[in-house]
Amino acid sequence: MRTLVSPARLRSPKGKAAYWTVFSLVLLVFTAAFLFPLYWAVTGAMKSAPELARVPSPIVPEVWHPESYAQAWQEMDLARYFLNTLVVAGGAWLFQLAVDVPAAYALSKLRPVLGNAIMGLMLATLMLPASALLVPTYLTIVDVPIVHANLINSPAAIWLPAAANAFNIYLLKRFFDQIPEELIEAATLDGAGPVRILTRIVLPMSRPVLAVVSIFAIVAAWKDFIWPLLVFPDPGAQTLSVALQRVEPDMPLNLLLAGLVLASLPMVAIFLVFQRQILAGLTAGSIKG
Repeated sequence: MRTLVSPARLRSPKGKAAYWTVFSLVLLVFTAAFLFPLYWAVTGAMKSAPELARVPSPIVPEVWHPESYAQAWQEMDLARYFLNTLVVAGGAWLFQLAVDVPAAYALSKLRPVLGNAIMGLMLATLMLPASALLVPTYLTIVDVPIVHANLINSPAAIWLPAAANAFNIYLLKRFFDQIPEELIEAATLDGAGPVRILTRIVLPMSRPVLAVVSIFAIVAAWKDFIWPLLVFPDPGAQTLSVALQRVEPDMPLNLLLAGLVLASLPMVAIFLVFQRQILAGLTAGSIKG
């Protein structure tokens, strides 16, 4: 195999020194590119409003104001909006698991008639821009068919449209396809039905992909802005993303930045805690029986 630098030259002292120098520089540059915006947001909230608005703004605050975070929490009433967002994200997560897991299991193991066509139609919905679905989804939420209920200012307006997620169904189905059929057949011979097989065999073996789907569902609901803006006109029911945008004209820049940092902390913490599960679920290519 031909490469830009021969293996013999890389094994030489000069080659090793050049390799590690280039590697370290690239790693340092990319790390700085990712971490600097986070540093700017965290330290920017601890500057005074005039200092933050100055052009150019100093990289290190001249006077530190860590109390900006407590002030932003109180003045913006972030506790209420954190609770609203937690209810919305938690419900969206439960509804997605309740709908997507059985759907993926049915398409993977029960193999209904026209199952591949149904899966293809689901994936085709991913080609539609989200903005094209706003009006029909909104009209459905305002007057839910059959029950004729109005879900405006209700968390169900977020939960129900998020329940059927084509990407999550596809991700789950691909994982379920790799579960050995011998396990399903053995459980069937022992008298287990489809529901028992799902709960006792499939789900315990699918923890990595379930963690990935759960994180995707929670993050998507947590950071969504356009749809909560439409369905939560009542300020008391709004989520963090909508509430921060609403109070932005009346808030000093440093307090607004502090609110944005506080709103992003739960998602950053979730990623740091579950990053191994995310990678395991996305890269799982086989299951050892």
